[in-house]
Amino acid sequence: MLYSAIEISRQALSPFNAAARSTLKMYEALGIDEGHLTIFTRPPIAALKVYESLTRRYTKPDWGLPTTQIGETEVPVSVETVIEKPFGSLIRFARDPDALRAAGKTEPDPRVLIVAPMSGHYATLLRGTVQAMLPDHEVFITDWADAREVPLWFGRFDMHDYIDYLIEFMREIGPDAHTMAVCQPGPLLLSAIAVMSRENDPATPSTMTFMGSPIDARRSPTVTNLLAEQRAFEWFEQNMIQTVPAPYAGIGRRVYPGFLQLYSFISMNAERHIEATWDYFENLIRGDDDSAEKHERFYDEYLSVCDMTSEFYLQTIREVFQEYSLPRGLLCHRGETVDPSLITKTALLTVEGELDDISGIGQTQAAHDLCTGLKPKNKIDYVQEGAGHYGVFNGSRWRTIIQPKIAEFIRERYDPAKERKFLAGKFPLRDAGAA
Repeated sequence: MLYSAIEISRQALSPFNAAARSTLKMYEALGIDEGHLTIFTRPPIAALKVYESLTRRYTKPDWGLPTTQIGETEVPVSVETVIEKPFGSLIRFARDPDALRAAGKTEPDPRVLIVAPMSGHYATLLRGTVQAMLPDHEVFITDWADAREVPLWFGRFDMHDYIDYLIEFMREIGPDAHTMAVCQPGPLLLSAIAVMSRENDPATPSTMTFMGSPIDARRSPTVTNLLAEQRAFEWFEQNMIQTVPAPYAGIGRRVYPGFLQLYSFISMNAERHIEATWDYFENLIRGDDDSAEKHERFYDEYLSVCDMTSEFYLQTIREVFQEYSLPRGLLCHRGETVDPSLITKTALLTVEGELDDISGIGQTQAAHDLCTGLKPKNKIDYVQEGAGHYGVFNGSRWRTIIQPKIAEFIRERYDPAKERKFLAGKFPLRDAGAA
């Protein structure tokens, strides 16, 4: 009923939002630009923009990465779908081969799979992560579907399906690749690599990097961890799960709605968001376009949310945040126990933020205790001073400190000769010109 009520309210607000947008376009058409705005015209225009932003129906953002800069050369980038499946796709950011050669790339770059979280936001939340990796890596990313848009006839999607998707994606990318899990998918990527290691899968990656991930949520529990601990499993099932209404393609599917996740995040820092909205209004009145645009870019992404299937959400609550199945050695996948100690060839890097209030210090580091089959030289831990959760994979500290450390970690375990051989055999156009 809640989902239907939310949808009805959205429909009711649509005409008013359209009127606000039309009025703003009229001002623009009349030529009321920066040179004509006065103390009398600024406030109503600012109010209209704030109202329009608060009542808008936010859709999946574009990647907005048409190029990457390599030295002095601007290299065109196209977004390609490598594998498309009902609940998620494997996306590749293809850099133009001719431009790569012009930039002096004589060797192919390491292939890297970025595993995006399925936790209420689209993979585009990691735009900054991808952007920083593009100049020196062949970047792939998981692009998870909005569950409300997946028709019921495609069936269920739970944690084990997620693990299977990751294994399929890694096999498609090929051997000697590298992987990065940002936040929530850490336990699932670790599980997928453990399964591949047990089976001696030739596509088992060379490295795995976990960033702010709840590998063992018992360590330094945060507010979100304590909520999952204190509430009974049935409470989440009864209060957080809704049925997708019309007009969505997934009508009838049981989901954890993105708007509930968004409400939870906003309520944790309500005063900050209210203040940010007021600052946005004042910046519009003052004509501080740079600050206003920064606000718009952030909230265009932040307010774009998607649903996840009920089975995935509830299984994550139970296995990761209540029973701690992976670190306790109790997690089973397709009838087999997931054993990270079987990982012997995939080097490990963990990255945590000193001020992370979502995945506390030690939760990601727990991967080192589980991967006992790795030699010490292949197990590296890094804690970034002054960084919160999002600062681990986005922002200035990510670009200038953390990403270079990850790049160095990958390069030290990268063989250009093997890369050339693989690319020449399967993806000739991905070779930067060496073959």
